[in-house]
Amino acid sequence: MDIQKVGIVGAGQMGSGIAHVFALAGYDVLLNDISAEGLQKAVALIDRNIERQVSRGKVTAEDKAAAMARIATTLKLADLGQTDLVIEAATERETVKQAIFEDLVPHLQPHTILTSNTSSISITRLASRTDRPEKFMGFHFMNPVPVMQLVELIRGIATDGPTYDALLAVVGKLGKTAASAEDFPAFIVNRILMPMINEAVYTLYEGVGSVKSIDESLKLGANHPMGPLELADFIGLDTCLAIMNVLHEGLADTKYRPCPLLTKYVEAGWLGRKTQRGFYDYRGEVPVPTR
Repeated sequence: MDIQKVGIVGAGQMGSGIAHVFALAGYDVLLNDISAEGLQKAVALIDRNIERQVSRGKVTAEDKAAAMARIATTLKLADLGQTDLVIEAATERETVKQAIFEDLVPHLQPHTILTSNTSSISITRLASRTDRPEKFMGFHFMNPVPVMQLVELIRGIATDGPTYDALLAVVGKLGKTAASAEDFPAFIVNRILMPMINEAVYTLYEGVGSVKSIDESLKLGANHPMGPLELADFIGLDTCLAIMNVLHEGLADTKYRPCPLLTKYVEAGWLGRKTQRGFYDYRGEVPVPTR
């Protein structure tokens, strides 16, 4: 199937990053959000990020101009009905995603492929609420999208072969690498990554180490580019907690129990970089551990 026009639901960090890479790869992009301000910020962010690539010699000024011209925005979800591929990149809450798909389905063309950028929620369950479970897949990009090379492709129980093949080809055209994952809670990356982050929070909670010592230990002792608590702040502590809850509920194993300290930070609204406070306080010139 020939995919030319791509609709993206959600103009946040992930949605704007996905729009960025699709536009640069030659796809026409229609970006949707419930906020006009959010759409304006997303387009401005994409412009800045591609300009950074131009300054580094990775993209030409002509390629940037062409990519930006391919991006259109809309506040109407129904407008995405004319696209060949829809990527839902809304908040990591199943009820929100289900509502989006239910509103979108009546407007879709018969051939349109539906996907979700969910990092943990059952693809089979999301697909079952649509009219096209055979044309529904998990299409999980990593953050930040323009930099990270991996895309997880997750088939639901009903996903057919042509849909998988079409998305595999799209990943290749984006210049990224696909990893096929089965439809189990949190798939591959977050099934391994989130329990590590959760264990780092437990290590802090139990007083085994401080924020600084935990992060330095993993950076210098395991050669990780970022410490687990620093990474949690980058991802968003609310997202980390949501994924841990999906793992805990979906696999019914106590080893996935979210650390109470992670829950407390989220309850306080200290969600990491996006709120200026998490395991680090980002309000000054240099991040300072909050514990």
